[in-house]
Amino acid sequence: MNGILNILKPTGMTSHDVVSKIRKITKIKKVGHTGTLDPNAAGVLPICIGKATKISEMILNKEKTYIGELTLGIQTDTYDSFGRIIDKKDVIHINEKEVYEAFEKFKGEINQTPPIYSAIKIKGKKLYELARAGQTDVNIKPRNVFIKSIEIKNISENKILFEVTCSKGTYIRSLCKDIGDELGVGGHMSFLLRTSSGSFDIKNSVTLEEFEEASNNGNLEKYLFNIDYPLENYKSINIKESAYKAFSNGNVVYKKGLITLNNYENEELVKVYMKDKFCGIGKIIFIDERISLKSYKLFL
Repeated sequence: MNGILNILKPTGMTSHDVVSKIRKITKIKKVGHTGTLDPNAAGVLPICIGKATKISEMILNKEKTYIGELTLGIQTDTYDSFGRIIDKKDVIHINEKEVYEAFEKFKGEINQTPPIYSAIKIKGKKLYELARAGQTDVNIKPRNVFIKSIEIKNISENKILFEVTCSKGTYIRSLCKDIGDELGVGGHMSFLLRTSSGSFDIKNSVTLEEFEEASNNGNLEKYLFNIDYPLENYKSINIKESAYKAFSNGNVVYKKGLITLNNYENEELVKVYMKDKFCGIGKIIFIDERISLKSYKLFL
């Protein structure tokens, strides 16, 4: 079995828990997720099975969209509602105009420090392991992340519901904490739902219960997406059957072995097909100004 599942992860499960559950249901060992989702968050978690695990990194690099809730005036050590409250401030003086202005400042490229209660590793140790051991003075390096869009959906007293689309590696908990700090009253993330991850949307997701039921009915593959599904932004190229062996062995396929030709750029990655079968990802190379193709990642 090879393909990608769009799992709707429930709260209370780690991404690794979901992988373990899928392994148990499918009886397949080669299963992997495409980037962790907080245990206390729910939402879209693409799971790669079999040969599709080779494409997990490309899904991980895609932008994500979340629905989140920021609660102002209450700060926690984990930056979410499951942590220990470390500070409280009155928010009655904060008006909606100030809230909108604060959110506006976090659009585009921003510098963000991940929370100490996270799975990031420092010297082989996960940050949350260090935090639980009482080592809270760890020097966590800030990182550049990109907030493509952030829109306030509702404001009710000290709670702000918002939707954000962002780059990989963005911590919504840190975003909530930073906006609270910008307003001078602190804050934490009180709710998080991931609604999309690259091509995978919550509308076409499946629960673990639904997937297990399909397994019991011998109909597992109804929920599997093809391996090439997340590569919708890649151009396609078809190779001749006679060129298949050369491509699969990592050799250069010259123009005479190519069928469909578009306007490609040198070193551009493309989806490669042979008789409508997805073979893998290739890299366009120009040799003496003539187009050629070399395998980049195989799914044979």
